[in-house]
Amino acid sequence: MIQPVAHFSSIIFYSLFLVVPSFSFAAELPKATQAILKKHALPERILSGLDQELALPREWIDAARKEGNLRVLSTMDPNQAERFFLPFKERYPFLKLQYSRGSEETRIVRTLVALRSGKHVTDVLTGLSGAYFMYKEANALEDLRNIPTWNNNPPETKDSDGLWVGQDLRYWCMSYNTRKVKNEDLPKKWEDLVSNPFWRNGNLGIGNRPQLWVLMLWSTKGESWTRDFLMKLFNDVKPQRRKEGTNAILELNIAGEFLGAIPAATYRVKQKADAGAPVSLVCPEPIPLMVNEWVILKGAPNLNASRLMINWLLSKEGQISQFAAENAIPVHKDLRLKEFVPFPDKIVGKETAFRDPKIEVEIQPKLVKLWDELWAGRTGK
Repeated sequence: MIQPVAHFSSIIFYSLFLVVPSFSFAAELPKATQAILKKHALPERILSGLDQELALPREWIDAARKEGNLRVLSTMDPNQAERFFLPFKERYPFLKLQYSRGSEETRIVRTLVALRSGKHVTDVLTGLSGAYFMYKEANALEDLRNIPTWNNNPPETKDSDGLWVGQDLRYWCMSYNTRKVKNEDLPKKWEDLVSNPFWRNGNLGIGNRPQLWVLMLWSTKGESWTRDFLMKLFNDVKPQRRKEGTNAILELNIAGEFLGAIPAATYRVKQKADAGAPVSLVCPEPIPLMVNEWVILKGAPNLNASRLMINWLLSKEGQISQFAAENAIPVHKDLRLKEFVPFPDKIVGKETAFRDPKIEVEIQPKLVKLWDELWAGRTGK
């Protein structure tokens, strides 16, 4: 059995006001950053060291000016992306940023197909969703280890060969309809989900995305446990097998189509709950945890502009801007703060199961085979 990454077995979060030193800026912050700090009641000293983080080689800046463009393909809603990139646009006004949102099919598969034919549909790509090795085998990714802010990320949140870097921490849990589910029926462990009759016969909806949560459970709990769990999930619980994406499944959970849904991203549930929707989050242990990978495509036409983007993303300003835009938990080693964790009472202090892309090549083929059989109803008890 492959063991989980030790660093993430129990992530320690600190209080903002206990760990941030005092300092003053040598340069004025972008107005968008100032607005973020004010809105979220964050002191300027939280950005200590930002000037040094954003110091880049002059040749990168000059080359990026000549390129003048930057294309990013990701999963964020366009309005979230607009808020996220505001400070970046202020800092680098000479770049025309083109943002696109794509499904897993259009974002991952079609981008690689286009690249193999010599066409770049984007410069920067995010969320490889288990397809990292496809890109690695195709020699399709740039080495990011020369990015100045590369060392802001803990080792477990970036590729040792420099081919991807984590944008944020993403916990994958379970959403539930607060109007229809009582606290006593919420699972504390994943085993509780298959042993409690409350969740049977269509009360649970699941998406066809095992790489977002089951992969981590397999790597932590082992193959035997995972096979037994999935057999009970499909044969005893009999969940609704939904073809929609995770965002649409969350909306159906809110509408009462089913009482709980898996997998559910913490930041998405937080957005809906803050907007007044009757939904909340429960995180059975161990909590599946991953990072959202950012990569630069090999030979990207706007390579230097892409480097500016990744360097800014990994800086404290970029990390806090993404939190403000979509409740994304910073991966920056100095920003492990409770103030940045959605539903901290449901996450902080719990056991986690981390998805290391390096384990996918061993586990994913077996998981996909088992999952596809169960999803199609071809494997009985």
